Amino acid sequence: MPCSKIDIIYRSLILSKYFDQGWGNPNVLKKLLKFRKIVSKSGECCKLVPEYYPVKITKDNILPNSVRIIEGYFITPFELYFPDLLPAETKNAYFQAILPLEWKSDSYKPICLHMAGTGDHYFWRRRQLIAKPLLYEAGIASIIIENPFYGLRKPSTQIGSVLHNVTDIFLMGVCLMMEAIVLFRWCKRNGFGPLGVTGISMGGHMASLAAASWPFPIVLVPCLSWSTASVVFTEGVMSKAINWDLLFNQIKNIDGYNTEHNSLLQEIKEHINRNDPVDELSTQLNQNLDEQQNNDTQHIFRNINTFSIFKQNSIFDIRKKNISLENLPAIDYLNKLLKKVSRKYSRKSKHYKEALDFMSIIMDDCTNLSNYPVPVDTSLIICICALNDAYVPREGVVDLSHIWPGVEIRYLQCGHVSAFLFHQRAFRQAIIEAFQRYQSKYL
Repeated sequence: MPCSKIDIIYRSLILSKYFDQGWGNPNVLKKLLKFRKIVSKSGECCKLVPEYYPVKITKDNILPNSVRIIEGYFITPFELYFPDLLPAETKNAYFQAILPLEWKSDSYKPICLHMAGTGDHYFWRRRQLIAKPLLYEAGIASIIIENPFYGLRKPSTQIGSVLHNVTDIFLMGVCLMMEAIVLFRWCKRNGFGPLGVTGISMGGHMASLAAASWPFPIVLVPCLSWSTASVVFTEGVMSKAINWDLLFNQIKNIDGYNTEHNSLLQEIKEHINRNDPVDELSTQLNQNLDEQQNNDTQHIFRNINTFSIFKQNSIFDIRKKNISLENLPAIDYLNKLLKKVSRKYSRKSKHYKEALDFMSIIMDDCTNLSNYPVPVDTSLIICICALNDAYVPREGVVDLSHIWPGVEIRYLQCGHVSAFLFHQRAFRQAIIEAFQRYQSKYL
């Protein structure tokens, strides 16, 4: 399908460039790639997060419209293993829970974790557009978490949503995977469930990673995301918001970086091409956790205690995934081929190719969902995509249904921006239906 012109125009109006400081420290990237090998094994991410992880509640307010809003925070579990990698501002994970004053059933208290999309700072947007409507329409509660590098967790040197380094987005992802586990367990301790997780755009991909890390059935509704983020940054309209000159120059022209880059590139390729366990790092992480629990944990968690709060069809056009090229106008198919060819030869050839290839390799290693466990019950997954999405291309990458057999994929006849602006109801309806499936299957 042709790319949405609205997506292209909207992105062209935003002048900011991502990764304004480049790739980040190569040693940090090496650590993250090795850590990815561990957290992507079935059940391993849960093991890295202590069972009764301290959560601090800071507010508990009742609004006039029978809504209870709880706010709290906890130190990201990632800090236990790599205390020097995160900026100080990102280390506290802040969240807001949107709950009913009274549940309709003691045995059914559905709650959904909402991940932030690109540019979604603080809580208000997700609270107003999704969380409150879900509560009013279906009695589904919500938890909204602040992304690392966003809102309350934004480093003082960062402007808006513009991450300084490529490594920052990997830090964001692994932190959210571990933080989701803390919140899922907090929900279970307080009697909430079944659990769900959702998000739009980047938030949809983060939601997918969180669900893959949870070794129990969970509702998952990723919206406007796909099987990997590599094409988002190398082929989608976001690729034009990246300073490729800077990335290329860091690879080639900075003293000492060239050697490290070539070594790292070879190491990444070796990691991707083998499936052997990372025993050395696993041992190191276990030792780090033991040391933290015996020494630093008391300092890190001082004055932070767990707090139990409770003691006691819409107007949109959805297409199914069995869309064939025969059903598409011939001109659309030719345009698609033409764009694919022109995209290859319109770049400044070798100048961009090396930076693009490196970005594609590391992004695919860290974000491709085929590198992570399949969620326990894929029948509880409803994925919503935009047919004309210029931000999240789906051509040339593995289909989500091949990675997660049994997933339902719904398509909206629009682009990325239009889907966000005009199809919030479609997202909410999918969440409601997925929770209904859980209820009929497990309760």
